[in-house]
Amino acid sequence: MDILSNKLSLSEQERILTESHNSKIPLASILAKKGLSYDSLRYREYPNMEQLQLAQDSNETIDEVKMYKPSIPAVSFFSGAGGLDIGFEYAGFNNIVSIEFNEVFCNTLRKNNPSKIVLGPPTSSGDVRKREVISTLLQDIIGKGSGFDGVFHGGPPCQPFSIAANQRFSKNGSNFKRQGFNDENKGELIFDYLWYIREFKPKAFLIENVAGIEDFNRDNKIKNALDALTSLGYDIHPPRIINAANYGVPQNRIRWLIIGTRTKKNLILPKPNAHVTSCFSTFTRSLIDVKNHQTREHTAESISRYMLLSYGARDKLGRVDRLNPYLPSKTVIAGGTKGGGRSHLHPYSPRTLSVRESARLQTFPDSYIFTGSTARQFTQAGNAVPPLLAYKIALQMKKCL
Repeated sequence: MDILSNKLSLSEQERILTESHNSKIPLASILAKKGLSYDSLRYREYPNMEQLQLAQDSNETIDEVKMYKPSIPAVSFFSGAGGLDIGFEYAGFNNIVSIEFNEVFCNTLRKNNPSKIVLGPPTSSGDVRKREVISTLLQDIIGKGSGFDGVFHGGPPCQPFSIAANQRFSKNGSNFKRQGFNDENKGELIFDYLWYIREFKPKAFLIENVAGIEDFNRDNKIKNALDALTSLGYDIHPPRIINAANYGVPQNRIRWLIIGTRTKKNLILPKPNAHVTSCFSTFTRSLIDVKNHQTREHTAESISRYMLLSYGARDKLGRVDRLNPYLPSKTVIAGGTKGGGRSHLHPYSPRTLSVRESARLQTFPDSYIFTGSTARQFTQAGNAVPPLLAYKIALQMKKCL
């Protein structure tokens, strides 16, 4: 693929940007009138372009892996847009029910699997803090008895522990959210999740979060809660911090994992690759007829700044980074639940990524549709566990069951 084959010359691009600036006509309108798009625009420099054309790196995708027939039941907590759900489903688990608090996320889950049971608005409560309500609904679906013969998996909301979610705020400001377990809305959700594990006793469980959660565990609050599960027969594997880029995901994404099992077989986590996965081939795939690929209509002023950036450099005004195709993408950003979603800059075109491009960096299948506003679509894609990473973990958990 010739990255530069359809790009404008720098001189023509400068003329168009000047025209938009002087006439006050939106850049998007001028491009459309000329039969061009933002992908017709170029950066001033493309370092190591000859090497790039010869690159043979090819990303793994979830659609290329072996998909197993569903054989083991599973329940998804804090389901979000379904990243863990997809990975476990492809690995041969039957996700009986997904529990999610956000209605837009619930709509996405139902859109992609109309037969899926979703405990969440508008039909029911998806708030795991309402333990008696959720446990009653869940008991009607999976029963209770002496234990659930399957898996619970979930990633409690990470905002109270996330460094990335709080980089814009002062620690002394009212908007600073990295309050750990003191966050009154989300800080204790991991312990609600552990309560359901004690109540239903699944054969195995997975907890996923950001590595920053360890900063708030100095008093062993999580360890003590997990130790209480050992009396129920669980073998609790120590927390493990991994980078998704070592498991085929074209993105640096550091995650914290805990797995517990009540089986006689030892759990062996998937082995990391010898190298990290670059995002090169993510951006050589066709975008014809894919959903969720609406790109932002940047101003001429923004493009004039973006086009000067080198690989990996940041536009400080817009707080966006040009991705380096030789490296994994920087972590896909969720954005706030009330503000606008945002993304990184495309490595070859001076514009921000679309939701679909962000979802590809997360290894979502192209057939998976995100509902809601574009800002909320970014939130869903950015909040998710990469399905490919979930798949590889789920395969190893299945061997124990």
